Amino acid sequence: MGASVSTPAAPTVKAEAMMAAPPQGCPMHQEVFMSPIASPPSECPMHKAEAGPAHQNRAYEFVECPMKAAAGMKSDIDPANMMPPPNQVPALDQPFDLSLTREESTIPRHGTEKNWVYPSEQMFWNAMLRKGWRWRDDDLAPQDMTNIIKIHNQNNEQAWQEILKWEAMHASECPCGPTLKRFGGKAKEFSPRARFRHWMGYELPFDRHDWIIDRCGKEVRYVIDYYDGEIDQATYRFSILDVRPAFDSLGAVWDRMKVAWWRWTS
Repeated sequence: MGASVSTPAAPTVKAEAMMAAPPQGCPMHQEVFMSPIASPPSECPMHKAEAGPAHQNRAYEFVECPMKAAAGMKSDIDPANMMPPPNQVPALDQPFDLSLTREESTIPRHGTEKNWVYPSEQMFWNAMLRKGWRWRDDDLAPQDMTNIIKIHNQNNEQAWQEILKWEAMHASECPCGPTLKRFGGKAKEFSPRARFRHWMGYELPFDRHDWIIDRCGKEVRYVIDYYDGEIDQATYRFSILDVRPAFDSLGAVWDRMKVAWWRWTS
């Protein structure tokens, strides 16, 4: 339950680009097939309105749809200042145009009835530049950025599905299902589990993220370790995910003990 074989990228994608920290507009530190998610009952806590992250405010305006394409993408202009969002503006030395389209995830965003929206190619490019990346060093092509976004999105979908497997044990106490509140990258902060595995001779994860979910009013932190895996060009899976609740409560400890027992006896 805690681990699953993740996804791969096309061979043209550079490792340095994949390691760059994703922009704040995505759950992974923020596609393949994305199934629809039923709307939770109106009495669920997730319907209680609360301030969301600014990077998600206009996200749905950039989700691809025929009507928007027909309108000539005019909705990318902020009526407050008649300018496009800063993170969607091409960099001055950018060698080629990138898509501004953002894809909706299947991950429910806490406090709303909407899902988190993934970054566009342009947002991802700008985020990597802010982290010190220089595109000339990698000689990327437009298709590389398309592949990177597909890999990034698929990795997040896979992580959420692993979280849902753990949360299935709490379906009776949270019939509306969990929602994602916030997230953060901790690539240099190896988890105790990752360090222990390393002492036993296994490789360290190349990345780590912590996702904070809301279980009908209760915050639960999940740790996600990312390990290198074989590349699957059909699904864009390239990593192995080790997903489990953090040891922040007795309930989380009990959940992990139960799962460990099930694995041992199965």
